[in-house]
Amino acid sequence: MSFDFSTIDPFVIGISFLAVFLVALSKSGLVSSLSFVGVPLLSLTMPVREAVGILLPVLLAMDVIGLIAYRREVHWPNLKILLPGAIIGILLGWVFFAYISEGTVRLMIGVITVIFCLDEWLPLRKTLAGLHPSKPWGWFWGSLAGFTSFVSHTGGPPYQIYMLPQRLKPTLYAGTAVVFFSVVNSTKLIPYAFLGQLSVSNLVRSASLIPVAILGMLLGVYLVRRISTDLFYKMAYVLAFILALKLIYDGVLSFI
Repeated sequence: MSFDFSTIDPFVIGISFLAVFLVALSKSGLVSSLSFVGVPLLSLTMPVREAVGILLPVLLAMDVIGLIAYRREVHWPNLKILLPGAIIGILLGWVFFAYISEGTVRLMIGVITVIFCLDEWLPLRKTLAGLHPSKPWGWFWGSLAGFTSFVSHTGGPPYQIYMLPQRLKPTLYAGTAVVFFSVVNSTKLIPYAFLGQLSVSNLVRSASLIPVAILGMLLGVYLVRRISTDLFYKMAYVLAFILALKLIYDGVLSFI
C-alpha cells in the first residue's frame, strides 16, 4: 500500500512541514514551550486523531537526536517523580480514548493551550518559583502530561508547569525533557498500534516528515546557546493562543 501525495493539497503539505519544524525546534530545547503547536496546526488540515497518529513516529525520530545531544545533562530525581505518574496518565488516555470525541479533544487542547499562554503572560507562576521537586505535585502533573500527551501530544504544558519553577540550568532542563518525552512517546507505541493510529498511510506520511524533523532538531541544538529567543517566544505564544481560540471555537461548535 502506498500513499499518493498527488492527492494532497500544497497547503496541507506546507502546514505539515511547518508544524513538524516548529515542534522539532521545541524538542531541541530552543523554544521548549512551542511543542504544543504541532497538533493544533495539523488539525487545521486533518482530523485530530489522524494528526496524532502521524506525529508519533516523527516525535520518536526527534527523541533519538535529543538523547544524543543531551545524554549527559539529565536531572534524574525529577524523572523518578514524573515518570510513574506519566505512565498512569498514558494508561488512562488509552482507556478513555474511544470515549473522547474529536470535538472534546479539540476543546481540551485549546483550553490547555490558552491556560498555558495566560500562565506565560500573567505572573501566575511566580508564586511557585523556587519549589523543590515534590512527589504529589510531580505525580499529578506527570499523570496529566501523560494523559494529554497520549490524546494530543500536548504533554508539554503540564510538564513545564511542574519543571519551570525549579529554574534548572537550560541544558539540564532540556535534557530532562528529552528523556521524559522519549519514555512517554515510546510507551505510546503499543496502545497507538492497537488503536489503529499507526496505519500504513499514516506511517508513510510520517516518514516523509522525518527529514524536516531532523533538520529542525539539528538547527535547534546548534542555535540553543547562540541566539536570543525572546522575540521568537512572543511570536510563538501569540500563534499558539490564536490557534487555541480556533480549536475552542471548533470544539464548542461540535456540541451545539
